Amino acid sequence: MKKLPQVTAVFWIMKVAATTLGETGGDLLAQTLNVGYAVSSVLFIALFFVSLITQMKAKKFHPALYWTVIVSTSTAGTTMSDFLNRSAGLGYAKGALLLITCLACVFVIWSRCGETFDVEQITTFRGELLYWIAILFSNTLGTSLGDFLADSSGLGFAGGAALIGVLMALILVAHYFTRISGTVLFWAAFVLTRPLGATVGDLFSKPHDKGGLELGTVGSSAVLAAILLALIVYTHLRHQQTAAEREPVHQRS
Repeated sequence: MKKLPQVTAVFWIMKVAATTLGETGGDLLAQTLNVGYAVSSVLFIALFFVSLITQMKAKKFHPALYWTVIVSTSTAGTTMSDFLNRSAGLGYAKGALLLITCLACVFVIWSRCGETFDVEQITTFRGELLYWIAILFSNTLGTSLGDFLADSSGLGFAGGAALIGVLMALILVAHYFTRISGTVLFWAAFVLTRPLGATVGDLFSKPHDKGGLELGTVGSSAVLAAILLALIVYTHLRHQQTAAEREPVHQRS
């Protein structure tokens, strides 16, 4: 049973919007509302588990539910990364190395389970569970990479976003003009959209003296949530239209 969306241009736009919302939403709770990284991580991980269980129990693809899980992995990834890098004192390098190791372990287990890596062909409970675990670690890793580019590399928020944008463009070129596995390119792009969201989110929310646009976490989160909601409605309508077109004529009559 297919419960995951097709990978289209709209999918990637929504992914960037969701991960950027994850960055601003995570910062809104942890920093603006002063809840703290540890408590915020617990809350967002709880949201992740509730939304994930609901998604896993679903019998068909629900755009709103799917993107709720994506946003929850992004927000949880933001606070988990910040907790590892800052509160636990690992720093960006050690934190990223730990998360890369965890993500690699997930892919090793995935390959040994015999489940397909083609995300559009995942139909089993075990395959979908591995998919979501990989997404959680990739979004957490992406936060660390984005923060490193923005804070420690000297590129700043705009420079970090520009660099990742170039890498995403190279992946797109590789998709159309090389024989590199589409699955490999998908996961490379999926990981990179998270630091892109992290740097863009910081660019929107941080003050001018730190290189940001000073929209704040509240304003940035509200705008991003509105964009994502509009795209979810569009995806839902398109999904319903496609399902109606595929329905046999005798059933419609």
